[in-house]
Amino acid sequence: MKTSVILNTPACLLVLLGVMAVSCTKDATPDSLLKADQPAASDVAAAADVSISAINSNLSVNWDNYAHGVTYTSSNAATDFGNISSWVNNRAMISNGNLRITLLKNALSGAGGVIGNIDVSDGSAYEMDYDIRFHSQFDWSRGGKVGFGFSVGDGNTGGDPGWDGNGGSLRLMWYQTDAGRVFFQPYIYYKDQPGQYGDTFGKSYPSSGSITRGTTYHVHMYIKSNTGSNTDGHVQIVINGTVVLDRAIRWTTNDSKRLIRNVTFHTFRGGSQSYWQSTTDGYIYYDNLVVHKIQ
Repeated sequence: MKTSVILNTPACLLVLLGVMAVSCTKDATPDSLLKADQPAASDVAAAADVSISAINSNLSVNWDNYAHGVTYTSSNAATDFGNISSWVNNRAMISNGNLRITLLKNALSGAGGVIGNIDVSDGSAYEMDYDIRFHSQFDWSRGGKVGFGFSVGDGNTGGDPGWDGNGGSLRLMWYQTDAGRVFFQPYIYYKDQPGQYGDTFGKSYPSSGSITRGTTYHVHMYIKSNTGSNTDGHVQIVINGTVVLDRAIRWTTNDSKRLIRNVTFHTFRGGSQSYWQSTTDGYIYYDNLVVHKIQ
């Protein structure tokens, strides 16, 4: 049985002007923060509107009660996640109780995958768990963004570093080196990041060797906001029980932007250069998502 736990859902106001209804949503992420990590406009236009009123504090979602082989639509995503943006119906399918995302061949970022953002109740500490598996014939190519994560404040991604102190993001990548080693690595935007793009902190899972196709990996993430200009925030990534990253961090310096605002679901190839592409479609499977607001 699929379970979906939703707590602390704020009430919505319906303002009736003729037949117009206004839902409870937050300010949209500025276009300047999306850049390369932005859904393709044509795909957003093609997907149904998934904006609904639910802004959740907790989620518990698997896909056991969906029939194998059916499309996982924007309406399904809205029912399970709440207020989620930019779903792409034709890249999401149910496969034996898992959510399968298709990464299109010869395409990068939002043109080839899914860049969804789930509006959750603003908080200063969250944790999540989920399972992930790459198809047995998956082409690693160079790598890409993968799985669920969190965004803070303005939710900086896409080569827009968090240097202005207004936002950051916690995500995961898979990456293949020139030598053929394939691994997960942190990909984090924050106030003190050393370069324009996400910081990996030199960490990987596994620390040596490679991840493998067809293997299920369990990901745990913990995030805590910092206060003021203090480095008293925290980030933790644990994969299959191995601590990959666990450290203090300064996400922001603007206290009005310090809170965690979204759960991200970013699954796509890239990078922006053509060598991140693959000549074949690829499939990544997800299951057992749990998100918990701590404070």
